[in-house]
Amino acid sequence: MAQLPRPMKRTKEEIDALILEFQETESSIAQTILVENYTALVASLARKYSKGRNFHEDIMQVGMVGLLAAIRRYDPELGKSFESYLIPTVIGEIKRFLRDKTWSVHVPRRIKEVWPKVKTVVDELTNQYQRSPKIQEIAAYLDISEEEVLEAMEMGKSYQAASVDHPIETGSEGSTMTTLDMIGSQDAGFEKVDQRLLLESALHVLSEREREIIHCTYIANKSQKETGEQLGISQMHVSRLQRKAIAKLRKALTTDNYQGINDR
Repeated sequence: MAQLPRPMKRTKEEIDALILEFQETESSIAQTILVENYTALVASLARKYSKGRNFHEDIMQVGMVGLLAAIRRYDPELGKSFESYLIPTVIGEIKRFLRDKTWSVHVPRRIKEVWPKVKTVVDELTNQYQRSPKIQEIAAYLDISEEEVLEAMEMGKSYQAASVDHPIETGSEGSTMTTLDMIGSQDAGFEKVDQRLLLESALHVLSEREREIIHCTYIANKSQKETGEQLGISQMHVSRLQRKAIAKLRKALTTDNYQGINDR
């Protein structure tokens, strides 16, 4: 597949002229040239903040929104390069997205704002003291209460929930299992056991031959044909006796307790 040509490198004066043209005339051509020129830069910033996450495309879109905002708001008369204005603008948009949109559960906005600061300070103080910082040291550094630090650290655990498919090492040999493997589920066999016990509790109302048919068809799970061959009677006779037995059982069992016993 042929590669698309790289955007032509443009001087600061050319970039400033394109930005002014867009700001004054809403020129789609000028905007397209600027977007093509800085998409690679936005992509590199998006990759930095999406590393280890599964929503790179979302962060890239947020970065492009930041690029368009920077094109509208940049003032060439300040004398600084457009890149020096663009980069913090895009990073700011991405950080706001990460703060507001990527928590696994809803947490207060103030926690979203404090948690990144706590993380940064923990790293800084760990390097400074060569040990994990104490809660009071973090609080003093940020000039907030110890309760706020503890709350932010606790809520920070909800930033991104672990996937149920995330592998967990279970042995020294490197064997793994997932969180989903450890989540219990109801065994379908339990319901069948209940139905069988309920059925057996009412078998006394049946004749011996009716009990044999019910046992074969509902407990031994044989077909009417197999039951007839075992008992030496026709399949039609089995069907007739089965319907008669079912009627007796329905009468013996209360409506609330009768579940799952149907004619075949």
